Amino acid sequence: MTLEPYYETMYILRPDIPEEEVESHVTKYRDMLVEAGAEVLDNQMRGKRRLAYPIDKHKEGIYVQLSHNGDGQHVAVLEKAMRLSEDVIRYLTVKQDGPLPAPRVVPGSEAAPQQQPAETAASAD
Repeated sequence: MTLEPYYETMYILRPDIPEEEVESHVTKYRDMLVEAGAEVLDNQMRGKRRLAYPIDKHKEGIYVQLSHNGDGQHVAVLEKAMRLSEDVIRYLTVKQDGPLPAPRVVPGSEAAPQQQPAETAASAD
């Protein structure tokens, strides 16, 4: 397992936007990272949750977590786009040092790679 640094961006979308628009935001930011030369490692919808304190008179928000890898220049591009968007009410990018997150298979995307059965070779003494 490699211990490469990578970035995690957590952002909160307004709770009153329709679900199809949420998907378009998730796709937009993921594509923006790819165009900036980053590799998207994972993208998770955390769902609608209650905020710890009101932000712009909203008591709930739609949380999205985005793990990505790159040279660091792509973070400024992503955060500028989020800052200018009226639908993103908060965002935070953190540089993580540790094992890279395992890529998840998103339903509806490419076919899942076939997992090979674990080898059960008995060691001879």
